[in-house]
Amino acid sequence: MIPNSDRDDSYSNERRRHLMEIALKRFAKDGYHPTKISDIVGEAGVAQGTFYWYFKSKEAVALEIVEDGRNQLLDVIAQGYRQDSGTVQDMVQASETLLCRLFLFAEANRHLMELLLGSMAASDTIRQAIGETRIAMENAFLLNIERAIELGMLPATIDAKLRSAFLMSLIEGVISRWLFATMLPGNGTQAKTAQQLASETARFEFFGLLGI
Repeated sequence: MIPNSDRDDSYSNERRRHLMEIALKRFAKDGYHPTKISDIVGEAGVAQGTFYWYFKSKEAVALEIVEDGRNQLLDVIAQGYRQDSGTVQDMVQASETLLCRLFLFAEANRHLMELLLGSMAASDTIRQAIGETRIAMENAFLLNIERAIELGMLPATIDAKLRSAFLMSLIEGVISRWLFATMLPGNGTQAKTAQQLASETARFEFFGLLGI
C-alpha cells in the first residue's frame, strides 16, 4: 500500500499544479491585472484559503508559472546540445529536431508562450522574470553554438553571442506569428505543422549562421 504521507503529497502537488494551470489560463485569457484570486479559486472549486496555503499572492503564483516554464523550455533546448561533430546535413537535421521539439512544446503550452512572448501587462517583478527566461533561453542556444564551434562544425570567426540573439529573435517571431497572429492577412505559418516550421527555420538558421 502507498503510505498516507505519499498520497497526501501527491494530492497536494496535484492541487498546486491545478491552481497554477487555472491561473495561467486566466492570465492569458483575461490579463494578469484583471484576474483576481477569487476567479482562480472559483474555477478550481476551492476556498480562497486553499490558494493562500500554496501561494502568498497572485504575483507569487505567476512567478512560479514563469520559473516552471523556464525550466521546461531549457530542458527542451538542452536536448539539442551537440555531443559529436558531423556533416552539414547532420547539423541541419539536429537543428530541425530541436526546433520541432520546441515548436511542439509551444503548441502544447500556448498559454505559457503567450505569457512569455506576449505583451501582457504585469508587475515589474514578473516582467523581470520573463526577461530572465528569454535571456536564459538565449544563453542555452549560445552554448549549442559554442559547442558546434568547438567541434569545428561552425567557423570560429562568427560572433556566437550575436548569432544566438538572432536565433532567439527568429524563434520568438516564428512562434508568435504561428500561434497568435490569427488576424494577420496572408499569415501562411498558421497552416504549417510544427515539423514544417522546424524544417524551414532550421535551414534559415543554419545557413544564416554560416553567412551563406
